[in-house]
Amino acid sequence: MHLPIDGAIATPARRRRSRLLDSAAAALGCAALLGVLLALVASHWGPLARLDRSWVDALHGFARGHTAWTASMQMVSDIGGPATTRIVLGVAAVWLWMIGARMLAGWAAAQLLLGWLAGWGGKILVDRARPHFADPVSYASGAAFPSGHAMASAITGAALVILLWPHANRAGRAVACTVAALAVLIIGWTRIALGVHWPSDVLAGWLAAGLVVAGVTVAVELWRPGALNRDVRRIDRHTRPRVQRVLASGETGARHEGESATSPDGQ
Repeated sequence: MHLPIDGAIATPARRRRSRLLDSAAAALGCAALLGVLLALVASHWGPLARLDRSWVDALHGFARGHTAWTASMQMVSDIGGPATTRIVLGVAAVWLWMIGARMLAGWAAAQLLLGWLAGWGGKILVDRARPHFADPVSYASGAAFPSGHAMASAITGAALVILLWPHANRAGRAVACTVAALAVLIIGWTRIALGVHWPSDVLAGWLAAGLVVAGVTVAVELWRPGALNRDVRRIDRHTRPRVQRVLASGETGARHEGESATSPDGQ
C-alpha cells in the first residue's frame, strides 16, 4: 500500500528530478561535443585546422595594425584571467561556507578545483602547440588546448548565475545572464585576437566548463538529494532581512524628504 503524497512535498521532488535530468543531459552533451572536438584536433582534421588558421591569421594582421585595439584586448585578457575568475568563485565559496551553506560552498569549490585539474590535464593530454608568428603581439606559455581563460571564466560565470537565479526576478536573471555571457564571450575572444589560442581551444574551454558545472551538480544531487535546495533557502533567510532593512530605510528616507518638501519650512 502506498501512502498519498502531499502536493507541497511532491512538487519540490519533481523539480529536483527535473533539474537532475537537465544537468545530466547538459553534462552528457558537453562531454560528447568535447570528445568530438578533441578527436578532430588530435587527428589534425583539415577543415578545422584551416578554419583555426584563417581566423588567427586574420585577427593577427588586424592586431598588428591597430595597437590601441591590441592593448585593450591584452588588458581585458589580463583582468579576466584564470587567477581573477577563480578568486571570485573562491570568495563566493568562502562566503557560502560562512553563512552555513556548506553544500553550496563545496559545490562552488569543487568546480574551481575540477576546472583547474581539467585544464591542466587537457593541456598535458593533447599537448597542442599555440599559434606561432614571427611578429607576435602577445605571449603565452604552455600548451594550447583547452583555453584556461575560456574555461575559468565560463565556470565562474555559470556558477554565479546559478547562485543568483533563485533570488532574482525575471529582469535580474536576464541582466545576470547577459552580463555573464558577454564577459565569457569577450574573454574568450581576446585569446584568439591576441594570437595565443586557436578558436577551437576556446570552444573546448567552454565545453569543458559546461561539463564541470553540470557534472558537479549531478554528483552533488545524487550524493545528497535536496541539499543544494536547502542551502538556497538558507541564503534566502540570511539575505532577506538585510534587503528588507535597506528597502525600509530607503522608503523612510524618501517619506521624510517628501514631508520636508511639503512643510512650510521646506519652501
